[in-house]
Parts: sequence; structure tokens; C-alpha cells
Amino acid sequence: MEPSGSTMTATSPPGNHTPNSTGNDCPWELSDKARLCRFLCYGSEGDIYTARDECRLSVESAGALLALLQEGRGCEVVEEIKRFTEDGRAVRLNPSLFALALCSQHSELKTRQAAFKALKEVCRVPAHLFSFIQYKKELKEGMKCGIWGRALRKAVSDWYNEQDAMSLALAVTKCKQREGWSHQDLLRLSHTKPAHETIALISKYVTKGWKEVQVAYADKENSEEVVKVLSYLEVVEKVKHTCDEIEVINLIEEHRLEREQLLTDHLKSKQVWRALLKEMPLTSMLRILGKMTADKVLEPGSSDMAAVCERIQNETTLKKAKIHPFSILLAIENYKRGQGYRGKTKWEPDSSILKALDSAFYKCFMNVEPVGKRFAVAVDVSTSLSSVIPGTSLSTAVAAAAITMVIARTEADAQILIYSEGALVPCTISADMTLAQVTAELVKIPSGSTDCTLPITWATENGKAVDVFVILSNNPVWTCPASPVEMLKKHRQKSGAFSKLVMCGLTSIGHAIADTEDRGLLNICGFDVGAVSIIRNLAQDLI
Repeated sequence: MEPSGSTMTATSPPGNHTPNSTGNDCPWELSDKARLCRFLCYGSEGDIYTARDECRLSVESAGALLALLQEGRGCEVVEEIKRFTEDGRAVRLNPSLFALALCSQHSELKTRQAAFKALKEVCRVPAHLFSFIQYKKELKEGMKCGIWGRALRKAVSDWYNEQDAMSLALAVTKCKQREGWSHQDLLRLSHTKPAHETIALISKYVTKGWKEVQVAYADKENSEEVVKVLSYLEVVEKVKHTCDEIEVINLIEEHRLEREQLLTDHLKSKQVWRALLKEMPLTSMLRILGKMTADKVLEPGSSDMAAVCERIQNETTLKKAKIHPFSILLAIENYKRGQGYRGKTKWEPDSSILKALDSAFYKCFMNVEPVGKRFAVAVDVSTSLSSVIPGTSLSTAVAAAAITMVIARTEADAQILIYSEGALVPCTISADMTLAQVTAELVKIPSGSTDCTLPITWATENGKAVDVFVILSNNPVWTCPASPVEMLKKHRQKSGAFSKLVMCGLTSIGHAIADTEDRGLLNICGFDVGAVSIIRNLAQDLI
């Protein structure tokens, strides 16, 4: 789809609007609700998102959350936590788990009740539950009261009792412990009384072990569901006590066992890895392609290599996994590198894998849902775009090209601009262009000094109403003759649009363009898949 550069009339003039989803009467006023949404999205209430950098979570970093709790809006906070986790808005899940733990310890009864009621919806897997419990423990450090009150015991008991039996059997054997907590700890401390016989079976397995389960159920007339769970647990135990490679492979293929359920010695076998790859989630497979090539699990021309390449580019598989094009691009560049970031693992990139990944990159555009806003994506070519984004193998030129492609292909109204040294040039990115062609298009004009206000000025002077400006630069130090914030305000006034501005320093590790209370402005330092979500969230008034 070719981007349109046409001007659209703003639907709502300033001063005549409805409150947005963050509870603001003014769309660019940074309210406590907006700060909370930012915290839930990426772990900071500020206007800077640093790619691949987890913020340290503390009570001090959650000021807006505390303010809302003090105003008696705790139930509203819990609903927002649920929305961010259920709708996939959160770039990082730990802030939501931390916020829920904080709400569960608030003085107001209704807030605590809402938080515990939301536990199963927010903590969908054991790792989430363990993190939630650990956050509660950390929040209680230094206080003379424990965390295992009646409400938490009931909430944890309900978490186990309301699980599907087979799903729980997989969960407790795949993720046994995390953050210093285990299922045995949680079942014991919560005094869980199993709601039905299958949960009782799994509880006994976790707390007493497989031998006691065998003794307890040996002479019973067990129901069909109990027999099913027993059989599955028997397989899990059997694989842990066998060194027979053929038997391990058969158990993996017949019962869809996952690598977390195997022994370390099993994972030294190429054949075992080949069996695991057949059903491995695509996101997990993409992360280990280099290791599988280095260990010769995947060999050129083999049937296993062909099967993996088919899965990588299978449209149904890609759609089900909801993989973003940028995730595939990172996988391509990391695989091309031929060396891991940690350790000494090296490999010779296989051309068939690279070809499959390249095919998957273009197919994954179907997974990107349009936001439905008017975008202007401006690429600063004032400095060389040959640098590499920190923490990746991706050049800034290719990253900028990929970002423009995603927006140009999915949004009906997207203007692509390149600028440098006072010159700004609109360019057309069509749906049939390859990543290499788009990259070449972006570096056509000569480099010069940086002025990141040029795209906003151009749109304002040419009467183009823009909802979201996305400005991409290699340079983390922004040098602008005028304030971008002031230029954005002028554009809002003239166009009538609720315009927002995302300033992205692709090689930056923490610089911001301005310290502003304007909710319509965000800074992104570096770039990753999370940054894509942040741009979407900002465009949709969700943060």
C-alpha cells in the first residue's frame, strides 16, 4: 500500500474534545493516570523509554500510582493493570506485577480485594505468580507483619484450583521455581485445599513427590481425568530417569514435552534437539537458530533444515505467533552476525535460513494492525546511518528503513520524509519495495547538521495535519534552532490536530530532547520491538 501524503481536516479542534483513555480533559496534560499508564507500559513514569533496559522498580518510582491510591482510585488502577496485561499493551510485564502487589497491600479494603481478584488474570503463568509474591515480600521488608494473610492464601489457592488440570500439570513441571519461590512453597504457605481430584493429585505430586503419588493412586479406581494426569506425570518422571536417546525422542514426540522438562544431559543430543524443534514455539526457535547451526543440529540440505525453514516462513504459524516484522529483522541480523553476544558460540550462517527469515519478514506485515492515525515519519540523515543500535547487530539505516516500511505499509495516511542541513524531501515508500530499496531511498540526500524541528515546520507550513510525528535520528544529541515542543504546539494550533511527537535516538543510551510535562511527547533511546508498541500506545492515547 502506497502511503498517502494528502491533507486531512482535523476532526476535533483544540478545546472541543472528549477525555481520552488516560483520563485527561486536555489531551497533552500529563495527569497521574497518564503517568500510571506509562509506568505499566515500560516501568517509568517519565517520558524516556530506553530499549533493552529494565527499570528498577520501587515505591519511589511509582509516585502516580501511590497518588491515585491515596485518592481512593485503587479499583480503577487495578482495572488499568488488567487492561495493560490482557490487551498486550505492556512492553514489560514486571511493572504490572509490581503495581498489582502494591495494590494488594493498600490500606483500602476494596483495592486489596480487587487486586487479589485480578491475580489469575494478570499472573497467567507460574513465573508471573512467583514474581508477584516476591514483589509482595520486598514491599513488606522492614515491616513487622507477614505477607501470607487470609486474602493472599485464598488468592493463591484460587490460582491453582481454577486452572485446567492438564495445563497445570504442564506448568508445574515446566516452571518449577523462580525468584526464590517454588510451587511447593506456595501450596504450603497458602494452605491450599484442592477443589477437585485432579488438583489434589498435582498438589500431592508437587509437595510429596512422584513415589508417594504412585503409592496413593496405585490401588484406586481413578476417574478418566485423574488417569490422564497420572499418565502425563509418569511420562515427565520417566524422561528424567532415562539415558536412552531413542526413548527420550519418542517421549518428546508423543507427549509434546518441552526442553524445560528434560535433563541437561538430554540437551547434548542433536537428535533430541531436532525432536524439540518440531513443536517448539516460533519465538523460541528464532532465538536459538545460531546455536542450532553451530552445534550442527541443523545441517545444510538436511530434511530437518528444510522443516525448520518451512516453519519460519509459514503464514499460518507466523500469524498464530503474532510475530512483528521487527522481531524477524533482529533475528536476521543476529543470525548473520555468526556469533553469540555471550560465550564463544560461532557459526557459519546458512543461506536457506537467511532466505526463510527474509521471506518471513515481509509476510509478518500482515500481523501489524493499523492504528488509523495520520503519521509523518522523518528520518534524519545529517549524520551517517551506518552506526549499530546498542545491544543489536542492526545498523541504524536498516532499522530506520524497517520502521518507515511498517508504518507506510499499514497506515492509510503516512508521509515519509528525509531531512538534513535545512533540506527536507518527501519520499514514497511503496508496498512492493524491498528493505534494501527503502534503505537506499533514505540515504539519497547529502548529510549535514541536525534540525529535528524541520518535519514539524514542513507539515505546519504545508497545511498537513499530522497526528503522530516519528523522528528517527542516528544522533543522540539533538541540536535544534527552535524548541521541538514549541513547534509541536504551533502545529496543533494551526492544524487543529492532537499532535504527538516521538523522538527516537537510534544510538542513544539515555538522552532526551527536552524535560517536558507534555503528554504528547516521548523519547526513545535505541530501538527494539518494545519501541514499536510504545509508538502504537502513544498514537492511541493509551500512555
